[in-house]
Amino acid sequence: MRRILIALGASALLLNACTTSTGGTASPTVSNSDQPSTLPSTSGLPGPGVPKVQTPIDVARFKQSPCDALTADQVSELLGQGVTPQADLEAPAGPSCSANPPQVTQASVLVIFTNVSNRGLTGVYEAKYRFFLPLAPVDGYPAVAYGLADDRAGRGRCQIAIGTSDTQTVDIAVGQSEANIGKKDPCEAARDVASLVLGNLRGAK
Repeated sequence: MRRILIALGASALLLNACTTSTGGTASPTVSNSDQPSTLPSTSGLPGPGVPKVQTPIDVARFKQSPCDALTADQVSELLGQGVTPQADLEAPAGPSCSANPPQVTQASVLVIFTNVSNRGLTGVYEAKYRFFLPLAPVDGYPAVAYGLADDRAGRGRCQIAIGTSDTQTVDIAVGQSEANIGKKDPCEAARDVASLVLGNLRGAK
């Protein structure tokens, strides 16, 4: 993993969750105003064309401690030394953990345990995002990149949703530092992070 990310620089990843904002703290794509007042039914999941999650993962524990999704060593490998992840249990799209290396412009990583709906990847497919790109599974778990716009080439950003069950996703938002935009597809960088997160989720006792 370190060899993959070193190609981008010691602290190459930036995570701004594929929003259209240009600065400030990384934030998820979905806002409070987008959240339904009542959660839709889970019947008929997954929906048409949505891949089924064959081996669901219980992420309830991580919703209480989202920064457990990545170990301290993994954060250092991804973003360099001296980065302290910050948990936000009240984030608009669900409990999240963000990590921002202070010495690198625009670099951060965000993991979101989404609670916008209980429809898993089906909810992402149904939302009709302007940027929507189904990806190859990550360690056997279905994935899709999405956002308000395709920010991969111009801004080095990508947010992906990983189906951990037919009713739940975990989102990984990644972006590259200004100096490293264009050196690697940020959605592939997000997949690398997602593989680490999935390993930790599955290994939890």
